[in-house]
Amino acid sequence: MLERLCYHFGMTEDKKKKDINELAFSIVSTATGETKPEEPISIKNPAAVSLGRLGGLKGGKARAAILNPEKRKEIARNAARKRWDKTNNK
Repeated sequence: MLERLCYHFGMTEDKKKKDINELAFSIVSTATGETKPEEPISIKNPAAVSLGRLGGLKGGKARAAILNPEKRKEIARNAARKRWDKTNNK
């Protein structure tokens, strides 16, 4: 019976938990029948989050519109060099 409980416990737990303290807490709370603590409430302002995302979505297009073609080519060339340097130097 213990093997079944251990197998079930391992299969239902979140695989991303790697901290030994979190693992110990989850084992004790499962063994004693206690529930898990509630997740902390996000303190971010939803209006600020949406405005930040909006700025991030239009940022690249606005920057490209300001740059002249030569500067855009230089930036693209440098980016391509960096990408190729990363892949060839592994």
